Amino acid sequence: MTNTSFDTKIVHHKADQSLVPNSKSTPIYQTSAFTFKDLDHLESYYEGNSPYLYTRERNPNTDELAGTVAELEEAPAGVASSSGMSAILAGILAVAKPGDHIVAAEDVYGGSHKLITKELPTFGIDVTMVSFSNLEEVSEAITDKTKLLYTESISNPFLRVEDLGGLVALARKKNVKTMVDNTFATPYLLQPYTRGVDLVVHSGTKYIGGHSDVTCGVLVGSEELVQAATQKIVTFGANLSPFEAWLTQRGAKTLGLRMKKQSYNAKQVAKVLDEHDAVRTVYYPEKVSERGNGAIVTIELNDSIDIEAFFRSLGWVKIAPTLAGVETTVSYPVRTSHRALSDEEREKIGINDYVIRLSIGIEDHEDIIEQLKKAIADSKS
Repeated sequence: MTNTSFDTKIVHHKADQSLVPNSKSTPIYQTSAFTFKDLDHLESYYEGNSPYLYTRERNPNTDELAGTVAELEEAPAGVASSSGMSAILAGILAVAKPGDHIVAAEDVYGGSHKLITKELPTFGIDVTMVSFSNLEEVSEAITDKTKLLYTESISNPFLRVEDLGGLVALARKKNVKTMVDNTFATPYLLQPYTRGVDLVVHSGTKYIGGHSDVTCGVLVGSEELVQAATQKIVTFGANLSPFEAWLTQRGAKTLGLRMKKQSYNAKQVAKVLDEHDAVRTVYYPEKVSERGNGAIVTIELNDSIDIEAFFRSLGWVKIAPTLAGVETTVSYPVRTSHRALSDEEREKIGINDYVIRLSIGIEDHEDIIEQLKKAIADSKS
């Protein structure tokens, strides 16, 4: 389906239809194992002639999800895992081993920051966190032991758009791999693999699933690197359950529709809040894609606002530690996504008590704007 449109690909990608050829919707293969008619049939699995043995290793539902995201990213291979974090870890470990070094963007999601700075060293992997807005700084951080550059296509929460072309050119010059978290942009807006990035990771929990009812990750890239990451996922037991994969695949079918609406809404919200006298700064990217600039708006309120009162006044807008559902939600990075960072680390990337991340939903944009304006008005001290 390489010549079809994004929306057609995402609706019609299917698992192996020889399993249940007459089913319009892929069934949920809620099984831990697959049976064999005899020992020759069993041996055929190990000879590569039968795809399924044990769900920790492979399952039709996880295969379908991984294949869908790989196709949308125009990558040759993909693998699904239990969460975005496990997909990130598997991707890193597919490239780096004990004694190696990676360079990562200092403004990544707080959970990724913690994984990279606190956990990777326990695997014997050295880490340097630098500003990726300055590629000279990235270049200076690369050593002869560096194997990987890690960043986000759109950073969390300040929505810095990565210079993928410059990053890939630097990586190739230095003979290192690149890995990009494309969760905020989704393949609807950006396809980093087509720009030369080696591995692309998604927290499928967010826009791929889209309904805040699953936890999953997907990693796509070259056959060789994805196979190496798959072995990590299988060995660590970080596989995704069939039901979670099925739910995510079902949600993914409306990714294009949701991103179009949510990106439009976010643009309207950002424009209005940028003109509000109680909002010090609005962070919303530009020129991400011809299709839009994403559905996240981050704001910094001024000190005339009582933050506690603001969160109490949100009405139907939910407070949540996550993002990307169909409902508009609000997150407080200093107490959620970036809570594990030290005061100095948060200050360095600009997170303070007045920074708020808005995940814009599919509601009417005027209703979203009015509710946010009311919350601000009710919290003025």
